[in-house]
Amino acid sequence: MKISALLLLGCFLLSGCSSLSTHKSGDLGSLKHIYVEHLLNDNYRMDESMVRELKALGYDASCGPITMMPEGIDAIITYNARTAWDFKSYVIELNVLVKENFTEKVLGTGRYYQASMSTKSPEETVHEVITSLFKRG
Repeated sequence: MKISALLLLGCFLLSGCSSLSTHKSGDLGSLKHIYVEHLLNDNYRMDESMVRELKALGYDASCGPITMMPEGIDAIITYNARTAWDFKSYVIELNVLVKENFTEKVLGTGRYYQASMSTKSPEETVHEVITSLFKRG
């Protein structure tokens, strides 16, 4: 009885509860040129991970400070992340906002949240949010 209770408790502690939600309020598939704003406090370079994911999905993407944004950008991605390090880097929460360049109309949002022992790296988290938000078809 004790062994089964310990096994059940162990499974409960090791299983993770995460949530991923995305909302599209515009046509993200029609975008061609996307700029990801770099956050100065982002030590994991999530902006570069987002650019890699967007390029893999067929978008022309770049990143950097908003003051260095090139001409011809259709949409800007801003984000904030809550990260931690406990023998490895992981993301507790990632919020992504996609807006039109000139009108600042929100085209989509994405949110990943996981506060459990089973964690994902910043790259894995970015992959889930960006793929869910921008996947065509």
